[in-house]
Amino acid sequence: MTRIIAGTYGGRRITVPAKGTRPTTDRVREALFSRLDHADALRGARVLDLYAGSGALGLEALSRGAAHATFVESAPSALRVIQSNIQELGAGTRADAIKERVQPYLNRPATGTPFDLVFMDPPYEISRGEMTEALTALVPHLAPHAIVVVEWTTRAPTPDWPVGLTSAASKDYGETVLHFADHVG
Repeated sequence: MTRIIAGTYGGRRITVPAKGTRPTTDRVREALFSRLDHADALRGARVLDLYAGSGALGLEALSRGAAHATFVESAPSALRVIQSNIQELGAGTRADAIKERVQPYLNRPATGTPFDLVFMDPPYEISRGEMTEALTALVPHLAPHAIVVVEWTTRAPTPDWPVGLTSAASKDYGETVLHFADHVG
């Protein structure tokens, strides 16, 4: 179990998958959302939570004022957890959970309203090439001035930001590093 830190759902517990995911710690989520709150990046945002796991990042964003969150997760057990968390919080009208691998999802043509905020929390063993491919495919789905947050291991190199994304900052938290990029399109 983990909890939503602040906002409408603040203090509410959410379920995490029994295995196969690495939930973002409360400490890292608190630091991440403090930065996003300070940048006023959450109010009314359309959020994309890739490699969603339990959905904790997207649900925290909804709790703090995001308008809508789309969760993309390929593991059936994790997707069931996300769907259950959405239902338990009463966020069903503001959230979509999609069972699909990230790369095929991003390779589809961008349709609908673009995303203002994207969380990418892939398995730590994802290769740099796979990360670059996903980031490149993500760019057409972004709104102008969107923020992309990549949570990765400190043992991995800094992501290769494709054209359209500019590195804004990186911050280490033990084994975890948060990389921030801005969409310049």
